[in-house]
Amino acid sequence: MLTLEQLKKKSDKRLIGLDPVFKLVLDKLIERCYARGVWVLITQGLRTYAEQDALYAQGRTKPGQVITKARGGYSNHNFGFAVDFALLLRDGRTVSWDTLRDDDKDSLPDWSEVVEEAKKLGLEWGGDWRTFKDMPHLQMVFGLSTADFRAGKSPTQAQLNTVLAKINLLKMEDEPMTAEEKAAFKALQNTVQKQADRIKTLETTAKQPKVPAWAEQACINAKAVGALDTANDGSFDFYRMVTMLDRAGVFKRGVVAQ
Repeated sequence: MLTLEQLKKKSDKRLIGLDPVFKLVLDKLIERCYARGVWVLITQGLRTYAEQDALYAQGRTKPGQVITKARGGYSNHNFGFAVDFALLLRDGRTVSWDTLRDDDKDSLPDWSEVVEEAKKLGLEWGGDWRTFKDMPHLQMVFGLSTADFRAGKSPTQAQLNTVLAKINLLKMEDEPMTAEEKAAFKALQNTVQKQADRIKTLETTAKQPKVPAWAEQACINAKAVGALDTANDGSFDFYRMVTMLDRAGVFKRGVVAQ
């Protein structure tokens, strides 16, 4: 029986060079799947253009089956925002791509459990693609294309912060609270709900076309904990109140239940 740390070590080499936030998401994926009795192994991570071209040649100019439609520079693997995964069997050595396997005997295929947890973390699954389905593929590209990455673009800090907030909220859910913590959490929920109601009353018809720069982070924090569904078309007073609440610590991660 492998410990969680032993399992994580088996994926360490394939996580080298990945975007740091994306790497944290994958670390959380391995943890959450392990808690469900499913062992996830990262089998592919960052690839160079040359490595990508070699894979592209397979089934075309080299023997083997076609396994990718992307040349070097046209795969998210080339920019540190994509991985491939497999299941590690209970012997701790055998790797499986069997999508119907159910080693933990809960009637749900282990592969499906991995995909379920991946989507909770905001990962995109290649099995959902309409053409050239890539079942072992997971990625997080923040709306950017490979052309964007080739041009040197990267996710915004606001996008990265949103992902980090989601990871922290899931961490809070995974860790059991004491009776005192539950009581304090409930009190904070009530406070936030009252403040959320107050925010709604401050909305007026004098809506601004976009969120002011000085209120952007506060709105991101509020949305991350579920206090806001959208920050669009708010009034000056609305954004001022959200900013004040954020500075007061109301939107700290874990304060609002999802």
